Formats: sequence, structure tokens, C-alpha cells
Amino acid sequence: MNQYVLFLIAMIPIIWLIISLGILKLPAHKTCLFTAFLSLFIAIMFWKMPIIDGITASIEGMAIAIWPILLVIVAALFTYNLAVETKTMDTMKTMLSSITTDNRVQVLILAWGFGGFLEAVAGYGTAVAIPASILASIGFNPIFAAVICLVSNTVPTAFGAIGIPVSTLATVTGLDVVHLSYVTSIQLAGFIMLIPFLLVILTQKSIKGVFLITLISGASFAIPQIFIAKYLGAELPALIGSICSMVCTIVVAKITNKNKKTEESMVDVNSQGSISVRKISFKEGILAWSPYILLCILILLTSPLVPSINLFVGKFSSNFQIYTGDTSSITNFAWINTPGMMIIIATLIAGLVQKLKIRYMINVFKRTVIQLKTSFITIMSIVAISKIMSYSGMTSSISFGLCAITGNFYPLISPLLGAIGTFVTGSDTSANILFGGLQVEAAKSLSIDPYWIASANTAGATAGKMISPQSIAIATSATGLIGQEGKIFSSTIKYCIGYVIVLGIIVYFGRYLPILGL
Repeated sequence: MNQYVLFLIAMIPIIWLIISLGILKLPAHKTCLFTAFLSLFIAIMFWKMPIIDGITASIEGMAIAIWPILLVIVAALFTYNLAVETKTMDTMKTMLSSITTDNRVQVLILAWGFGGFLEAVAGYGTAVAIPASILASIGFNPIFAAVICLVSNTVPTAFGAIGIPVSTLATVTGLDVVHLSYVTSIQLAGFIMLIPFLLVILTQKSIKGVFLITLISGASFAIPQIFIAKYLGAELPALIGSICSMVCTIVVAKITNKNKKTEESMVDVNSQGSISVRKISFKEGILAWSPYILLCILILLTSPLVPSINLFVGKFSSNFQIYTGDTSSITNFAWINTPGMMIIIATLIAGLVQKLKIRYMINVFKRTVIQLKTSFITIMSIVAISKIMSYSGMTSSISFGLCAITGNFYPLISPLLGAIGTFVTGSDTSANILFGGLQVEAAKSLSIDPYWIASANTAGATAGKMISPQSIAIATSATGLIGQEGKIFSSTIKYCIGYVIVLGIIVYFGRYLPILGL
């Protein structure tokens, strides 16, 4: 069959998802389940995928959706629900207010800085689920909290989970990981500087009074990330950048707020108009934040940054061959060293420290699982779609079709290919596996630096992250907005389109510029 026809047919599930979520605003669990069956039908009919292969590809996708993706969502919401029921969330609100009462700065600290850190060390939706739930709990509109965290969780994903996306891209393309990291950081630098300003404007439609802190929040992320990427590679750029950004933002917020009380207190005005103050002790503050403090410690200790521990916990894993179409297709399940388990372990330990009963925590966990029943359908369906499209060859038809249509203008749309990859799979890493090799081959055929175009795939994939149905389902689950995925999609897609267009222009014209030794 003609490659252009196959390209159009392969685009049907993606176009339907965009229409059903963005225009028709259908519930995600219904439209994603339908799209999974549609994708399976198309794969069998037009790509001649054996029925058994289609079924096992779907089962593999659903299994991966449960572990580790849905595990992260359940764990993050369990932590949040426990904090609400034990009133420690009130303490966290008070402590955040002691840093600043400006919502714009709170967004920079939580969605941008803390979210970037979670993406850097864990990934798998933690950077959306945890900050969004906290923002919603401290008074932000839930839809806004979901959107702001989706927009924030873009640029950090390139070096997320200790650099896995870029490291994987280097592996599948044969490119040097250090130089690839550097080029990727250059392409993303402008967005790292601009996104904090976008977050501030989305929060209050004004940057008056917070221009300097917003500039510092972006610069303190971008500059360290470029430096670390250039000299050390893919593992640490987002981690160091997010920590620097978070610390700098908090310090500047404290300095600019020096004329107000900065002690951790909560002020209540009673009916007589008098003011009573409840001070938050250091111990109380540590206990309130203990699940997240322990989470950060556990993730760092079990990451590749500590090889001995990482190797030990890595032994607790199993390999299964689920998909029957390729004997080399092995699915690995890490039973301990996965972000969801780290969150649950941290929360349980923190709960015991707070003197909560095990039975009480188990009951909260059960209620959390029931609360997320439709999210299970959504995410299991969307990951099944990605596996069906990948194994059948539908994603390859999309990539080859785009190459054939655009010709010498291919660099303009190379980021779009990465964005499509993340939209379908929900993962920057998966987008690089799907399209990284093709991007390099296209670059060579056009006599363009392959590092530049390969990096464009990763950078473009960060844009697609904010509209991926998988990411949106995580955001709605964390903020209690299950069933309103269409509203979230409609709110984020315009930023995704703008992101991809600007990045495409940068990639197209940037190939001619010897930027910083490129």
C-alpha cells in the first residue's frame, strides 16, 4: 500500500484522540478504551498484524500501565489523602505561606522547582501528580493546578529519571551521550527561561513585582543544566538545575518578603478582629513534610548515583515475555526500585513516625484505589494503544510519511515527530526509541548534524508531554478532576502547539549557526 495512504491511516487514532478529548470533550476512560480497540482493528486490517500479536501487545501495554505508571498515581494520591486526613497538609500550607503568600511564587517553587526535581529523580508522572495535588490542597483551582503542572513538566523530562531519555537516545543512535546532552540543553535553554514567565502570567496575568524572581528561577535552572550537560552528560542536568532553581527561588522569596513575618506561623482573625498566631515548630514541620523528604532520600539512594544500592534493589525484578510477535521483546518489572514503591515506602515510614496505625493507612490506601478506578481504564488503554502502534509498524509509517512529505523542510517538523511520540506513549524515552534512529538517518540524508536533529526529537518530546492522555489522566486523578480530561487537554494544547512551532523554527535555522562550538 502507498506510504502516504498508510501515513494517513496510521494518524487516525491520534486524530481521533485529539478530536474526542479537545473538541468533543468525551471522558478519557471512554474515548481511550474505544481508541485502543480502533488501533487494534487498524493494525490487524492494514498492517496485517496477527490477532494474537495484537492481543499480547495490548496485554503488555496494560501490564506496564499498572506497574509502574498507575502505581505512581495511586502512591502519590495515597500520600496526599493521608496528609489531608491527618491535617499535616494544613501545616504544609502554613509553611509555604511563611515563604510567600504570592501565588505566582508558590507556583514557581512547587510546580516548577519541586516538580522539576521529582521529574529529574523519578519521572513516571510524579512531577505532575504530587505538585498538582499539593497546589489543589492549598487553595488553587484544581483545573489550574493540573494545567500548570502539565506545562511545567515539559523541559525537565528530557533529562528525567536521572537522564534516561537522552541516555537511551544515545544508545539507539550510536551518538556520544555527553555531546548529545549538551546540544539538547542548548535547544531547551530558551524554553527553560521562558516557561517560568508563562507560569507566572497564567497564575495572575501579571509579572509586576515578581519579574526578578521569575528570571532567577529560570536562569538558575538553565545555566547549571547547560554546564552539567556539557561536561558530565545526561544523568545530572535536570537534577542539579531543579535544585538550584528551587533553592534560589526560595532564598529570593525570603529576601523580598523580609518586611513580613517569615516565621512559620498561621494567622487567624477571629470575629472580634484580634489576631492569634500558631507557630509551626521545626519538629512539626519536618513531620509534615516527612513523606516527601523520605521520598527524595530513597529515590536518590536507590538511583544510579549510588551504584551499590541501585544494584542491590535492582535484583528484585522479573522479566516476562508478553508480546508474542518478537522473541527479543522482554518486559521488565522492578518490584522495589520503582518510583511508586518508593512513594509508598516513604509514606508508610512517615506514617509510623507520625504514630499512625497500619490499619488506618491501609484503609486510606483502599479508598484511594477505588477513587482512581476510571484512571485505571484510561491509562491501561493509552499504553495499550502505544504498544499496538509501535509493534504493528503504525508509528514507523507516521515517521516515514512525515519525512517524505516535508523533504528539505524536515528540520521544521522534526520536533513534531518527538511530540507525537510522547503524545502516543506518554514517555520521552519511548519517543526517542521510536523515532531517534529515523531522525538521525534523516539528518544524514540532508547533510545536517545528526546531534542537532536527534536532540530535536527529545526537545519536541518534552512538548508532547503536556498533552499526552497519560499525563492528563495523572493530573486529573491527582486533583479530583476525573472525567474532565477534555478541559485540561483544551487548555494545554495551545501551549504545546506554540512550543513545537517555536522549537521547529529554532531547529530549522539553528542548524546554520555555530552556537557555542556546536
